[in-house]
Amino acid sequence: MVLYVIGLGLGDEQDVTLRGLNAIKQCKKVFLENYTSVLGVELEKLVRFHPPRRCFSSGRVCSKLVALTLCLVILADRDCVETGADQIFEHAKDDDVAFLVVGDPLCATTHSDLIIRANELGIKVEVVHNASVMGAAGACGLQLYSFGQTVSIPFFREEWRPDSFYEKIQYNRGGGMHTLCLLDIKVKEPDFEAMCRGRTVFLPPRFMTVNQAIEQLIEIEEK
Repeated sequence: MVLYVIGLGLGDEQDVTLRGLNAIKQCKKVFLENYTSVLGVELEKLVRFHPPRRCFSSGRVCSKLVALTLCLVILADRDCVETGADQIFEHAKDDDVAFLVVGDPLCATTHSDLIIRANELGIKVEVVHNASVMGAAGACGLQLYSFGQTVSIPFFREEWRPDSFYEKIQYNRGGGMHTLCLLDIKVKEPDFEAMCRGRTVFLPPRFMTVNQAIEQLIEIEEK
């Protein structure tokens, strides 16, 4: 049996490759990674040419993506991928399983770790590549050959304000290189105050804006 790690590209459900689509259609389980990036189509949008199906994770009508997969789509949040991946591996021992990733599968260390762990368990893994922001950055007119290290800019918290990414931007600039900055997103982040009171509550999704990233960079520079 095979664990297919499939890139979905950067647009909508039509950006999946033919190879990826054929792999998805033969899988018994389909997981959609739902926290390192955001799908470009709404999950609840009804499908024009296919009858709606039920989403395993929420019980609501799923999106156009379900029409492509012809099976249930299981939303895989951070806990599922980082600490609960055993359920993915268990399914992959007996059936073909698809793990869908927005963009290209190997642009995040989380997905590389998933592949390594699957290999250690003797599970065959096939990666289906697709377009990613790493290549699409060239659309802004800058030559990809002139980019230096890519950095991630996380949301600052009151007790945690890292600045290591700033040094990499400085290094790139000193060498005459561009920097691709990946801005933080927070999806299904736990409310720790509620957890302390014994309740499981998740904060509303947050997506870092360019202005927020610049404000954090200025704060670091003014230290």
